[in-house]
Amino acid sequence: MGSCMSVDETTGEIKCGPAVRARRIERKRRIMGILDAEAKNAELLSRIPGRLCSNGASSIGCIFTQQGRKGTNQDAMLLWENFASRTDAVFCGIFDGHGPYGHLVARKVRDSLPPMLMSHWRARMNGDGANTGVSLEDEDWKEFASEGIDAKLPEMFKAWMFSFLKAYNAMDKELKAHPTLDCFCSGTTAVTMLLQGQDLIIGNVGDSRAVLGTEADDKTLEAVQLTVDLKPNLPKEAERIKQCKGRVFALQDEPEVARLWLPYDDSPGLAMARAFGDFCLKDFGLIAVPEISYRRLTARDQFIVLATDGVWDVVSNKEAIDVISSAPTKTTAARSLVETAVRAWKLKYPTSKVDDCAVVCLYLNWMSLPSVEVNPGSENKIPLDTKNALERTLSVDGLMVDSVDNATASPALGEVNTVSSGIDLVNNTVDRVSEITKEKAAERSQSCRSLADFLSTADDDDNEWSALEGVTRVNSLLNLPRILAGDKRAGVIKRRH
Repeated sequence: MGSCMSVDETTGEIKCGPAVRARRIERKRRIMGILDAEAKNAELLSRIPGRLCSNGASSIGCIFTQQGRKGTNQDAMLLWENFASRTDAVFCGIFDGHGPYGHLVARKVRDSLPPMLMSHWRARMNGDGANTGVSLEDEDWKEFASEGIDAKLPEMFKAWMFSFLKAYNAMDKELKAHPTLDCFCSGTTAVTMLLQGQDLIIGNVGDSRAVLGTEADDKTLEAVQLTVDLKPNLPKEAERIKQCKGRVFALQDEPEVARLWLPYDDSPGLAMARAFGDFCLKDFGLIAVPEISYRRLTARDQFIVLATDGVWDVVSNKEAIDVISSAPTKTTAARSLVETAVRAWKLKYPTSKVDDCAVVCLYLNWMSLPSVEVNPGSENKIPLDTKNALERTLSVDGLMVDSVDNATASPALGEVNTVSSGIDLVNNTVDRVSEITKEKAAERSQSCRSLADFLSTADDDDNEWSALEGVTRVNSLLNLPRILAGDKRAGVIKRRH
């Protein structure tokens, strides 16, 4: 023992030597420095204009979350305008934590991942991509990077794709090395979306989801799922997990929910194949490599919805799109969907605890027609980038008119894209808007299930919705692995026997 520690013979207390005390003091000082830096970073992030991470709305979208009946709200969300100092860029993210410290992991990823993404993108654009301090050396990361390249995709997507990969990799490594945040049995999903002009890039790990509301040929809204729920029973995910000696099976009480288990222990039962954190499973098939997708948006696309599985477990894609489009205002759309999901939980699974729900709704306002200056007696030119304006949607005081050609007789377009009579176009459009307003008001009055059904009934806080004994429905994490004596993570909550 010598200089390390000694035992007091009278009291039996262990006394540390000078070397041990010095190491403890140094470690405490290092931890306090990290926590102080994170606090300052959080304060700086809160001051950024256009960054929204709590219930609220902006000119382009809205976000809302509500705690369920399972404890602390472990969902986090983000809406960031003018991302990377670009006026045409918007960043959105939804994060669903799980495990004892899932709420802390979700918030940590929400606050740290976007700046990392921005840093790697700027380094790549400045030709400094090789000096960012993160390399894609792991086989999973290199395999995806090689598969994700397509010569037909724009160069901006390739730059953002590698930035997404490096940022996700760096984020997972930072969680593993964090001195105070225990991510051994805790983690989070992440659906992050970057909209730059008409180019949409999405990175996804876990089972949260992004859905696009777009206009069909018959002028009705249809739902287009933009991400895949990365469940352990997907063929590619199951094959990787099997090769890493992990196990995938569902419990008898919930045969529709496949889970990821340790090789020799029935824990933790994670209901996803990719996630940040959860380092107890990282050697057995769980990865944090994002599935990255690209989409070129069109004038028919209306809005994008990001939500956690607390919403998608009880609400279909089409139902979510209908709720968003039926919201009385754009600022309450996210809240309408969350409240609809909460009521659906109580109706469909009255004996299960309601899960946390979080929604990010981004409206695609750039699709609206530019204003046309009307000068009597002169031709009114339409810009060349709106040569398909007749197929676009015109927004008048928040009311979405089907299209210009439905609002008025099709004006004759010459070779220089001019409208023969701008005054008639505006007058007829206003008249048509009034007619549509009356028609929609009549439809709402006759509808047996109006939007009031979604918003009017307040939640009954006195009515407690308790779970069945044993397994509650669709928990992301069931059990915690047993920790051997002497393990440095023995402080993690152990599984009850």
